[in-house]
Amino acid sequence: MQFETEHHYGPSALLTPANGVTIARVLVTPLLLAWIVDRGAVWSVETLWVVLSLTDGIDGFLARRHGATRSGAFLDPLADKFLVLGAMFTLVHTHVFAMLPVVLILVREVAMTVYRAVVGSRGVSVPARRTAKWKTATQDLAVGLALLPGFGDDHPTIARTVLWVAVALTLYSGAEYWREARAM
Repeated sequence: MQFETEHHYGPSALLTPANGVTIARVLVTPLLLAWIVDRGAVWSVETLWVVLSLTDGIDGFLARRHGATRSGAFLDPLADKFLVLGAMFTLVHTHVFAMLPVVLILVREVAMTVYRAVVGSRGVSVPARRTAKWKTATQDLAVGLALLPGFGDDHPTIARTVLWVAVALTLYSGAEYWREARAM
């Protein structure tokens, strides 16, 4: 008797393990945001941030193992943006981050979402570039540092500096996509 260890879902499947992780991340994100406002830089908030940030890699792993879907390709980046931008705007609300760098990141992310939707409707996929992965990691690091107990609350300048590095990477990677789009 042989057990099947992998299941490959069709390209339009919605209920996949990867999408389950993505949806769980979306559902838990409001709890994180409430905890940031209520608790600030404490270990429970930092731990939840790290777990939610790592789920992006987990759902990517599951999608590669079980087969990527169009719904996952749409939902995963939105979940990432909801998590990261939600945390950043919550940190603006609590006066940890300034509004300008977060708005600059938001504008680029909205532009990329619109761009992906437009070219996706034409059957064109826009895979993440290496610089886009770096910007995501730097955005995650900025939030993680801001939430780190004994660090984010005592040394917010470091998290704010990393946030500006994330802005630079965010705008640079956006410019890469813009150049590519113009070339098409």
